[in-house]
Amino acid sequence: MADIPLFLGEEAVASLVQYCAAHDLDHFLLVADGNTYPILGQKVEAALKDRGWDVRLAVFSEVNVIPNEEFIFQVLLQADDVKRTYLAVGSGALTDITRIVSHRTRCPFISVPTAPSVDGFTSPSAALVMRRIKTTVMAQPPVAVFADLPTLAAAPQAMIASGYGDILGKAIALADWQLARLLWNEPYSPEIASRVRASLDACIDATDEIGQGSPDGVRKLMFSLIDSGFCMLDYGNSRPAAGYEHYMSHFLEMKLLREDRPAVLHGAKVGMCSLLAAELYAQLRRIDRPTASARLEAAVQPDRAAEMQRIRQVFGSIAEDLFIEQAPFLDMTAADFDQLKQRILDHWEEIQVVASEVPEPEKLADLLSRAGGGTRPSDLGLSDEEVQQALIDAHFLRNRFTISKLGRILGLESLSTV
Repeated sequence: MADIPLFLGEEAVASLVQYCAAHDLDHFLLVADGNTYPILGQKVEAALKDRGWDVRLAVFSEVNVIPNEEFIFQVLLQADDVKRTYLAVGSGALTDITRIVSHRTRCPFISVPTAPSVDGFTSPSAALVMRRIKTTVMAQPPVAVFADLPTLAAAPQAMIASGYGDILGKAIALADWQLARLLWNEPYSPEIASRVRASLDACIDATDEIGQGSPDGVRKLMFSLIDSGFCMLDYGNSRPAAGYEHYMSHFLEMKLLREDRPAVLHGAKVGMCSLLAAELYAQLRRIDRPTASARLEAAVQPDRAAEMQRIRQVFGSIAEDLFIEQAPFLDMTAADFDQLKQRILDHWEEIQVVASEVPEPEKLADLLSRAGGGTRPSDLGLSDEEVQQALIDAHFLRNRFTISKLGRILGLESLSTV
């Protein structure tokens, strides 16, 4: 497991000060927003200044922060020629902004979460929005995490439910990773997959506590979120913790940005999208081997020109980038496609085992609802048609094999073009 000190308890700020003193850190740049600065950032600033340390601030007046060029540049403007330790006082967006700026200025950063809303606190990559396009950029993990439990437990239930939704999505991510191992020869780590599974199971067991926002439930959720981030860090990318549910979430986020609509919490979208992906796995479980063989025999390789036209139609200005991303699929020969179909049939029993490990969509919906999360598109201010389009087209965003890629070949319902 990654060697990043983690403190999760009631004296996080005092522990942060002790850590900084022990590591001779005395120059800081604190990043927060209009919500997180009064909640915790002001306390952190005061505790550091009480030691006579130098603290610069990059506090956004906005409360709805997007990890885009505008906010990244605001932090860069506060950087000077002094080597500083950055402090990310907030959750997902603030952490990613701090992660990328600290990395590019060759400084370390410390994560001080204010809500258990995402699993990216200890990730090495930053999820950014560049020119309104969702992109993942390698940066750096924090050198330490100091999570104040009373602050986390006092977070809005919607943010707690978002963290739960992010973890619930691992049920899809793990299954997709297995499909990729079996059918697309992607690298796979049983040890890391087992750790992600343990984090998922721990959260499911604590669903009602998390839904009530109890300190113990929030502690369990936060540990799962942190360990999920460690798994991504140890593996080197997001594959262990992100599957088709995340690509659907990214698709919807980009759509909201393009249309200047209010943002929806990442984990809230992931949780809801997981239900649709789980329905595809439920359909997969109902296909026996003879039926699979017949469907594979009838399957026709997607037409390259038609696929490229679809990408242009749906994604517009980023189509050329997606042609490169999807090249392994777009450039398959007829022989390659026949080999893939044969591989699917050869591994059918193993595929069925993978599918059996994904909970029924009704079960996931019940869990998400008990944790306070939305289970229908309308709960998140989205339409059924928008989410359906994400289900159909989000697979173009990543060069990874998922239930969507398999479902298109097998003709699963809900994957026909809108």
